Amino acid sequence: MGSRAAEQRQEARQLAARLTAEGVRNVALTWVDNAGIARVKTVPAERLAAAAERGVGMSPVFDVFTSDDAITASDHLGGPDGDLRLFPDLERVTTLAAQPGWAWAPADRYDQLGLPHPACQRQFARRMTERAAAAGLELRMGFETEWVVTRAPAGHPAATGADEPLDYPCTGPAYGMTRVVELSDYLRDVTEALSVQGIDVLQLHPEYAPGQFEVTTAPGDPVRAADDVVLVRETIRAVSVRHGLRASFAPSVVAGQVGNGCHLHLSLYRDGTSLHRTPDAPWGLAPDASAFLGGILGALPALLALGCPSPASYLRLQPSHWAGVYQCWGVENREAALRLITGAPDDPDGGHAEVKTFDAAANPYLAVGAVIAAGLHGIESATRLPEPQTGDPGVLGVRERARRGIVRLPATLTEAADRLEKSAPLYEAMGEVLHGAVLAVRRAEEAHFAESEDDAIAAATRWRW
Repeated sequence: MGSRAAEQRQEARQLAARLTAEGVRNVALTWVDNAGIARVKTVPAERLAAAAERGVGMSPVFDVFTSDDAITASDHLGGPDGDLRLFPDLERVTTLAAQPGWAWAPADRYDQLGLPHPACQRQFARRMTERAAAAGLELRMGFETEWVVTRAPAGHPAATGADEPLDYPCTGPAYGMTRVVELSDYLRDVTEALSVQGIDVLQLHPEYAPGQFEVTTAPGDPVRAADDVVLVRETIRAVSVRHGLRASFAPSVVAGQVGNGCHLHLSLYRDGTSLHRTPDAPWGLAPDASAFLGGILGALPALLALGCPSPASYLRLQPSHWAGVYQCWGVENREAALRLITGAPDDPDGGHAEVKTFDAAANPYLAVGAVIAAGLHGIESATRLPEPQTGDPGVLGVRERARRGIVRLPATLTEAADRLEKSAPLYEAMGEVLHGAVLAVRRAEEAHFAESEDDAIAAATRWRW
């Protein structure tokens, strides 16, 4: 044990020396709170080894911060007392291409005795990944990141009034090449920065809403996927600033328009073999894959409180907007909340599933951990997928949806939080402290926006993510 600790200290010193030699002066250590905000402590590069050995102090109260920086409380967390230690993951230290002199690392949180903090979302995601591995399952996950880019207001990048009209730097049509031409330098710099940082970009394209784009990155293990999406967002934000632009990842940038999603893609393997390409199995799904997806589908009402955690999320979740607002699944159906993607016939690794409801207000570590927990519960309880749905459930009458067993997912954060509160599988997986902290933040967000109109909710949350 002592030998391994000595090796880690030496590795940290060597890494710090390398960063300093490369001109890195500061390292940003990030965690994501229960409101989905990436919070940070920074250390000088030469102090990275000390941070890796002893951690960096922080208050447990961050677990009950809301998106507007107010502070609530749960049964276990809140108030000025206590201290935690942030430990950077040295394997993920990344020199930032769009922030000269800076590097980044995600951090895990421990108490002063070196025990895992029970509300650490990143460690929750790791625990669920390890639980899946113990069941013989390997998961690969990845996110699609959507954002809206506008010109920064004159004077100061953050100086904008709630009612100030947004100044879009591109005016081309949805999915149009015109937008790429108008912002070709910017988009080139986004992809170049991501590539330099080791992020494998699969595709980038204009999206539906004004000024909206989407980038898809390669899948990896669940914790890495959550790390990657944090790095992707902050890289896009940094490149935007350098171009005099602002990037919003908020679920609803303008009320009444199509919002930003952050769809979660996942695939399952056992012994290196895809469980999405089983010959003669219904929809090509091996029994465990079918039960895993059935578990996710059944838990979606509760999962919304984690993947769609803001009142602004529910401005985006509208029928017939490809957001997946009905609790159903379908094969290549973009209106289903859970979409099965078959992949090319000649691709042995093809085939995966997509959770379409989630957005970038979500803490990605909570999202991947909870989805794994729901899927494993589906296997444990031998859940069966119902028949897939075709077409848009939103155009069906109420009676036809009832006949098919299609129900609306929660239409408000209150409804979703109520379902999370009653979810025994997610409570067990998350633990009392994390589960309670998440619910406290959700209830505080509900109360804060209870009397707000849609436009006010969108304006208040537009630049929080």
